[in-house]
Amino acid sequence: QTSHILSKLSTMATTSNSVLFLSSDSLSHHHHHQQQSLHLPSSRSHSVSLPPNKRSNSLTLRCSTNGDNTSSEKETPIELKFPAFPTVMDINQIREILPHRFPFLLVDRVIEYTPGVSAVAIKNVTINDNFFPGHFPERPIMPGVLMIEAMAQVGGIVMLQPEVGGSQDNFFFAGIDKVRFRKPVIAGDTLVMRMTLLKFQKRFGLAKMEGKAYVGGALVCEGEFMMVSAGSS
Repeated sequence: QTSHILSKLSTMATTSNSVLFLSSDSLSHHHHHQQQSLHLPSSRSHSVSLPPNKRSNSLTLRCSTNGDNTSSEKETPIELKFPAFPTVMDINQIREILPHRFPFLLVDRVIEYTPGVSAVAIKNVTINDNFFPGHFPERPIMPGVLMIEAMAQVGGIVMLQPEVGGSQDNFFFAGIDKVRFRKPVIAGDTLVMRMTLLKFQKRFGLAKMEGKAYVGGALVCEGEFMMVSAGSS
């Protein structure tokens, strides 16, 4: 009976050791698995954190780029922002075409020209123009009739050319229709005038032209002009 009890105790001890061994092995395996499971989220969180870093870098780059553009714009002086008008004909070339002289030559520069078709020219309106002391002493406004005269002179530049066959000795301003004055032109403005040939009857020496004048891109005057060559048959 004693030997039976000892044998039973030995069996129980062996079973207990096996259970302890299995428990420790399962704990070790569970710990190893837990380490792996903890490690995987860490790698995932690392991979997820990359896009925000990239986005933040790109946002920082864009912000700094916009800041650079703003600073470069601020650094550019106002006197360097606006290009000068081109010169197709200077005042000396204009004087060779038009018979007008001081104080009635009202075209300073031609900036675009197509013979027999159109011309764009400018008139620099200054306080030194001889009409300002009388029109008006307290409010210098360019007279509308002189704006029309200036536009007619640009029309003369279109027509008084060898390519067209005009002559400054006998080409005159004959009439005007549909005149509208949209805004006043004052000292300091640059009057930009475009004259376009609409119809030319060479046999009768009649030319019909469309005229538009602008200041700063805004229309200030418009009308239809009639020119005639007195020497035509």
